[in-house]
Amino acid sequence: MRIAPFARLSRPVRWLARILTALLVLAIILAGTVTWTVRRSFPQLSGEVRLPGLAAAVTVHRDAQGIPQIYADTSADLLRAQGYVHAQDRFWEMDFRRKTTAGRLSELFGSSTLDIDKVVRTLGWRRTAEAELPLLRPETRRALEDYAAGVNAWMAQHDGFAEKSLEYGVLKLTNSGYEPEPWTPADSLAWLKAMAWDLRSNMESEIDRALVAARLPAGRAAQLYPGYPFDRHRTIVTGTGSGSAEEPKGGRPVGAADALAEAAELVGAAPALLGTAGGDVAGIGSNSWVVGGAHTATGKPLLANDPHLGPKMPSIWYQAGLHCRTKSAACPYDVTGYTFAGLPGVVIGHNDRIAWGFTNLGPDVSDLYLERVKGDTVEVEGEWEPVRTRTEQIEVAGGETVELKVRSTGHGPIISGVLGDARQAVPGAAARLGEKADGLEVALRWTALDPGRTADAILLMNRAENFEQFREGAASFEAPSQNLIYADVEGNIGYQAPGKIPVRSEGDGTMPVPGWDGKHEWTGFVPFEKLPSVYNPSEGYIVTANNAVVRPSEDLFLTSDWSHGYRSQRIVERIEEATAGGKVTAETMGEILMDDRNNLAPLLVPHLLRLGAPNDTLKGWDFGQGRDSAGAAYFNAVWLNLLERVFTDELSGPVAPGGNDRWYEVVRKLLDAPEDPFWDDVRTSGATERRDDMLRAAMADADAELRERLGDDPARWAWGDLHTLDLTHETFGTSGIAPVEWLFNRGPLRTSGGKDTVNATGWDATEGYQVNWVPSMRMVVDLADMDRSRWINLTGASGHAFHANYDDQAELWADGRFTPMLSTEQAVRRAAENTLTLTP
Repeated sequence: MRIAPFARLSRPVRWLARILTALLVLAIILAGTVTWTVRRSFPQLSGEVRLPGLAAAVTVHRDAQGIPQIYADTSADLLRAQGYVHAQDRFWEMDFRRKTTAGRLSELFGSSTLDIDKVVRTLGWRRTAEAELPLLRPETRRALEDYAAGVNAWMAQHDGFAEKSLEYGVLKLTNSGYEPEPWTPADSLAWLKAMAWDLRSNMESEIDRALVAARLPAGRAAQLYPGYPFDRHRTIVTGTGSGSAEEPKGGRPVGAADALAEAAELVGAAPALLGTAGGDVAGIGSNSWVVGGAHTATGKPLLANDPHLGPKMPSIWYQAGLHCRTKSAACPYDVTGYTFAGLPGVVIGHNDRIAWGFTNLGPDVSDLYLERVKGDTVEVEGEWEPVRTRTEQIEVAGGETVELKVRSTGHGPIISGVLGDARQAVPGAAARLGEKADGLEVALRWTALDPGRTADAILLMNRAENFEQFREGAASFEAPSQNLIYADVEGNIGYQAPGKIPVRSEGDGTMPVPGWDGKHEWTGFVPFEKLPSVYNPSEGYIVTANNAVVRPSEDLFLTSDWSHGYRSQRIVERIEEATAGGKVTAETMGEILMDDRNNLAPLLVPHLLRLGAPNDTLKGWDFGQGRDSAGAAYFNAVWLNLLERVFTDELSGPVAPGGNDRWYEVVRKLLDAPEDPFWDDVRTSGATERRDDMLRAAMADADAELRERLGDDPARWAWGDLHTLDLTHETFGTSGIAPVEWLFNRGPLRTSGGKDTVNATGWDATEGYQVNWVPSMRMVVDLADMDRSRWINLTGASGHAFHANYDDQAELWADGRFTPMLSTEQAVRRAAENTLTLTP
């Protein structure tokens, strides 16, 4: 007789086996349910899908990375399909963004996001976006409407929580009543306001200076804002181009203080609304450069770009191609590049004739005004006028609706009630003006709060075929102001600075000014034709990395807050090294994007070696910051501890040094002043520290720190073990619920580079070595053969957790590798892994 397997077991063992079997079955069922739930929202990538409103079928080819290339017969069909495809991969991200830009996050997440909503409602991003619509070109408004129709068609086909994305399934656990609304053109435009906010130039600098002014005497405070080193670091426009635009003659005169030489970086006082505001945002911007055909192996230009933004999961960028099957005036698009999910067109990339890239220009486009407020009135040139007020109703999931009273003066919204650091800046700013802080508020004047036409610019540049048409598009690019670089298949290269940049009746915009006296008003904006531009410069290349655009001039004021040029100068050095030894190739451009040399190290390391470092990691170090470098690990630990010892005794809190290249210049000057008061730690009594005391102490601190963190063998220390990047989901990634965070977060990645290296993986010395700013993408365009171009994204095309394309580019990005940036239909077809047909 055959005995059943369980019968051979004792009764306790049999019960245990049954329990384990039941648990296994439950686990399999649960895993299947989770898998089904997760995969249910994955997009259909092949076959046919109906997209109502199309005039004809649209084809969507996707490569191994899931990057879509869309082919259509009309512009309307093309942009409708783009909206549909964006929604397929990234609708949660799009919905989250529009709730953020409308100040409606609390409808999703309850009171935890109420403070963010108050800031955004006070600034009025959504109101401004709605006011922009009638100002746009008719074809831009149609594009926004076509795009919205594509998004809404996808929404109509995916009306259940689980069908949209896993995020909606998680949200349902706490907010089951939420339903996304139809997409509108204003939803797309409002995202441009969020980007302008994140790249908003010097508002934090004004706050920072006011805070420092309250703590230090004027002379010592000035030491912390050294001028741009024009003698050592190049400007973007040198004035030597064969086709240089006319030298600017308009704008505001620079005062006796020479504002252009008073460079300082942003300190990030505002809340992190979109994940792109880190602790120490200064010195982080972007790199872009273009090399003319005289210096390249192909005889045609090469263009590189890598915007530096806060890391998010998924990446802020979405790669795509938009192609008219037959390019014509009626359907003028044949463009490939990086898009924003939620916005039609391509933001950075190339079409079949030209290529372009962006870095943040950082002009002074915002001013803080101290306002004398009494009740609901504000003083204006001796008279008391009513403060403009409106009441915002903020709906809160799981709670009562909150009323927010928004107050504005003639200069803009009063922000001191919602931005904490603006409130903290009042005493320092008031003291500088000889005023009492009581009764003073802070109002923000900012160009992006004026309705503008930046959406026009994006589509015009997508269609441009030469530099003249490109500049026509750039003329509408009002906010955020960017450095635009250009190249075309004819071999031309160029640069244009666009944006609404104010002309001031008095003052340089570097500190809060009195709003009551009528002497610090904006009298207009610098005309576009007066802004710096260059075409085919004699050097044969153009480099932008948030460095100074032009030398100081009495004719034009752009900003006093340039990055100090450590990245840009390193790019120049690498280009000149390459051209001296031969020709630049696409491989050369990629290598420069990954350059990790620390250009402060050659100045500081000799001092450290002179004093006798407690380990040998700096001996023979080449100043590179590769992932496995022991020298980089120790040097950066010394830098962090040096900043803490030298400055935080007097500059703790929001003005503590984060370590960007402004601080490179500060320390550079202090190294030549061994008895400067900054070297002394005011917290110690009975001793006066000098330069060498602090350098020795910082080295000892760093050595002890790394021995504890990385072990007692300095030869085994590695920068990548400290300098790690966590890819954190922008909404649920910091929920505090481990299983939820596991669903959406990825990493950590070991990274190379560092703050103010070309490979600008930024970190904040006040918080540690972890990466909080990154090259959010990298791109090299080859104008000799567009299909030889290459690109990489930080994470992947998909916004769906566990999809194969959710994070498939992350390791490639960390390694400095690329994937093919294909654009011709023949190459796209060959590389296609999936093909979807959208039918009318």
